[in-house]
Amino acid sequence: MDHQPYFVPDDAILRALQAAALRGVDVRIQLPDKADNRVVELASFTYYEDMLNYGVRLYRYCNRFMHQKVILVDDCVTGVGTVNLDNRSLYLKFEATALVADPAFVRQVEAMLIEGFESSTAVECAHFSNRPLPFRIASRIARLASPLL
Repeated sequence: MDHQPYFVPDDAILRALQAAALRGVDVRIQLPDKADNRVVELASFTYYEDMLNYGVRLYRYCNRFMHQKVILVDDCVTGVGTVNLDNRSLYLKFEATALVADPAFVRQVEAMLIEGFESSTAVECAHFSNRPLPFRIASRIARLASPLL
C-alpha cells in the first residue's frame, strides 16, 4: 500500500509496480483527489490506465488535501518520508524515506492507510474514457514534461 501526493513514475518504477501486481502482490496507491500542482495532476492521469490494466489498484482521496508519503511492505516494514514517485524526488532532490520495522509503528501506519483507503474512491478505467477530449489532450501534453516534473 502506498500513499502519494504526486504520481508521475519513470519507466523503472512503472514496470516494477506492474510486475509486482502481475506476481499477485496487492499493490494499492492512494492519490489526492485534488493536487496542488495542476500539471503534475494532469500528467499523473495518463499513468492510471496503464496501472489499472496490470492490476494495480488506484484510489483518489477526497476528504481533504493529502500530502503524505507512506509505504507499507508485507505488513512488517513501513516507509515514511519526503519522496514522491516522480523523477524530481527520485533523482534530482535530496529527499529521503525512513524505513521502520517496529511492529507497533507498522500497525499504526497500516491502520491509517486502511482508514484512508476506506475514505477514498476506487479509480476505474471507465473514468478515463468519459473525460472530454481537451482534458485528454492536456494530460498527454503534461506527460511529455514527466521527466521534469
